[in-house]
Amino acid sequence: MVIALDDTVDIAATTGPDQSLTALAAGLHAQVVRINHGELQHGIQLGLTPLGARALLGMPAGELVDRSVDLTAILGRAATELAERLHTATTWTERFARLNEALLRLAAPAALPAPELGWIWRRMTETNGHLPIAALAAEVGWSRQHLGVRFRREFGLSPKLIGRVMRFEQARRLLIAGVHRGFADVAVACGYSDQAHFNRDWREFAGLSPSRWMSQDLPFLQGAAHLPDAS
Repeated sequence: MVIALDDTVDIAATTGPDQSLTALAAGLHAQVVRINHGELQHGIQLGLTPLGARALLGMPAGELVDRSVDLTAILGRAATELAERLHTATTWTERFARLNEALLRLAAPAALPAPELGWIWRRMTETNGHLPIAALAAEVGWSRQHLGVRFRREFGLSPKLIGRVMRFEQARRLLIAGVHRGFADVAVACGYSDQAHFNRDWREFAGLSPSRWMSQDLPFLQGAAHLPDAS
């Protein structure tokens, strides 16, 4: 969930029409989504767990896969009221207090996914998507094919693809933290077979090489200009 506090969130779609939204809910995406904005943009972003999506949005996360939807289409007037209350708050402390109040009102008892799916999701997040799918299936006593069908129905993407996204997110966090000397070190730390493999995933999920992303999105990061080119 994203709620903008100044300009709208302007989404340049790769397929379908562009969107300009004040508040939105978006599912997991298997392709690059570009957000156009000026030098600064202020807002609040919530990263929902699969159970959080059911409790707050009333639907499995898989129903929003590869989609960005106006939050009012899901929550109705409650989404408009939340955006207005966040806009009129004068401090971040007040904004987060109002956000917490709204979340408590909105959260409803959710139909739980199968416990096996909850277990698999936790195992994947704990390991940043590194566990083989066959190992995950064996842990819950399912066949790999059955796991894939149930997983897609709940989360929208295949377990293999979500595992790749989780590994990419791990690499992104390490680059932001600046704890490694170069891209090759990050690739090794995240379990990529080699730097070329690392670069291919980065281009697929970020739309840029790691070095281009660093120079455009994190120019303030100390030492970023000295990392070896991973183009």
